[in-house]
Amino acid sequence: MKTLTVLELSKLYNINRQTIYNNIKKGILSKNSDNKIDLAEAIRVFGEPVKKQDVKEPVKIDSPNSAEVLLLRQQIDMLKNQLDDAKDRESFYQNQIETMQRLLEAPKPNMTTFTDQKPSQDIATDPRSEPGVKNDGLTTPVETENKRIPVPEHVEQEPEKRGFWSRFFRPYD
Repeated sequence: MKTLTVLELSKLYNINRQTIYNNIKKGILSKNSDNKIDLAEAIRVFGEPVKKQDVKEPVKIDSPNSAEVLLLRQQIDMLKNQLDDAKDRESFYQNQIETMQRLLEAPKPNMTTFTDQKPSQDIATDPRSEPGVKNDGLTTPVETENKRIPVPEHVEQEPEKRGFWSRFFRPYD
C-alpha cells in the first residue's frame, strides 16, 4: 500500500500538519518505522480524500433555494404518480360498478321470472296427483271472508285498581 509523509497527507486532506501530529500522539493514527503513514490508515481516520476540482470546471453552489426547489419537484412527481394511481383505481371501480349493474338489471315485463314459472309435470311419467286442500284448522282458506270473533255480552268489568294508600284509608270500598 502507498505510504505518505505528514506533509503529503496534510496536502491531500487539506488539514493542518499539527492535527496529524496530535492524532499520532493520541494513538488515533499510527505511522510506520520509516515515519510514513499508510494510506489505508489515513482513510480509516480521515475518510476518503476529496479530489480537487480543476479551475476550468464550473463549480456548482448549492443554495438553500435550489435544494428546496429540488425537494418540491420530487414531491410534485410523487403526487403525480399518486394521482395517476388514483385515476386507474377509479376507472377500475367504475367498470366494476357498471358490470354489477348490468348483472342486476331488472327483468323485462314480457319475460317470466322464477316465481312465475310452474314446474311442468308429465302425467304419464308422474303418477302423483296434486294433493287436495286439507283443512287442518291451522290455516285459513283463501276464499272465505274474515269473520269476527264473537264477544260475549255479559262480560263483567274489572274493578278499578286501587293505589297503595287507598287500601289503608278505604279498605272496604
